[in-house]
Amino acid sequence: MTDTLRYVPNPTLDATFVSPASQPGNAPASIALPQTPPAAAGRRSTVLPRVEWAGDKPNVVPFERERFEELRQLGQGGMGEVVLLKDHDIERMVALKRLPEGNDLDRLLRFVEEIRTVGQLDHPNIVPVHDVGIDHLGRYYFVMKHLQGDTLESIIDKLRQGDRATHSRFSYPVRVQLFIGVLNALAYAHRKGFIHRDLKPANIMVGPYGEVTVMDWGLARRVRTPNAADGAASTGSAPSSLRDAASLQTQLGAVVGTPFYMSPEQARGQHDAVDERSDTYSLTVLFHELLFLRHYLEGRESLAEVLEGVQKAPSPAFMPDSNPHQPPVPSELRWFLHKGFSKEPEKRFQSADEMMWELQGVMEGRIHVQCQRTLMKRGLHEVLRSVDKHPVLLTALCTTAAAVVLASLAHLLLVFFG
Repeated sequence: MTDTLRYVPNPTLDATFVSPASQPGNAPASIALPQTPPAAAGRRSTVLPRVEWAGDKPNVVPFERERFEELRQLGQGGMGEVVLLKDHDIERMVALKRLPEGNDLDRLLRFVEEIRTVGQLDHPNIVPVHDVGIDHLGRYYFVMKHLQGDTLESIIDKLRQGDRATHSRFSYPVRVQLFIGVLNALAYAHRKGFIHRDLKPANIMVGPYGEVTVMDWGLARRVRTPNAADGAASTGSAPSSLRDAASLQTQLGAVVGTPFYMSPEQARGQHDAVDERSDTYSLTVLFHELLFLRHYLEGRESLAEVLEGVQKAPSPAFMPDSNPHQPPVPSELRWFLHKGFSKEPEKRFQSADEMMWELQGVMEGRIHVQCQRTLMKRGLHEVLRSVDKHPVLLTALCTTAAAVVLASLAHLLLVFFG
């Protein structure tokens, strides 16, 4: 949840970037900011009683205390902060995300949209929302599951530094499985009509048992479909909701997202062109960094250089391996990345489902022949599959071959030693 890029001296490049048109303080004057309901802005109390035992008889005692006990901050960014809480009613740790003090229309609308987006995405790889409210300082918040483990950003850092335990745990096949978990979440969201728009290692959590969770849906939005209603909205007719109105007024021509992980069309601020394929580009950038342990735009220090690189830098899929702590990246995964890095949306993966199917095929040995290495690997996998499909025939062939070899050796011995 942190906002610091480890390889860029300028920390502002890692923060979710929105052009000045949509920065705080530039909300349209024609839309009134909501007022905090005075009755709602209070502290939450527990409702469950305490049970006391007098011998073998239970005694239910009413017990009221502040429900959420704030323990420590987990992260902070442009959309507010995330803190760790103890829920005294349910007796579990939870995470609370809240807006900073002060009303800002654009930030509030994004926050509300994030809550309602995640509320509609009921999936094992997406963090669930438990509750919403307003605290005693008038700050909107929502309560979600507290995720254990490390962010993908932290795991990549440890791999880059050569941590043996991390390399032992996260081999290439395991990294592929982690990435398939991310694809599962995005494929589900895309089917529900949402795109994420801010995919990066810091927004992916890996739990102690390998569970993968996609977080931070604050920039997610519904994908516009080519029906009559959406067509009218995209050509300038009246927006259908306050959220749409604010988006059109504050984001027209803006660059929204984290620059290092944007698609070319997202970097150009072409919001009408941003769809599921923009997410697949960002997913490719993320997967490339997980495999190669460095970002493909590493070394670019200004925002202009980064945005230029997103749009024009060639595919880094066949870049030399530079990390001495791991073997070379497999060729079949390089070809996968090469397709995903296409600057033209119609030439890259069209959906997270397609990416998932392709990677699962690679894991099962269904490798597309693209070069000499992939030809050899495909051939070896075909032979191994034949072992399972025709075990009796293969045993007979091996027995025959062994007999031929032994007969040849016997003949040679007979010739030499007469």
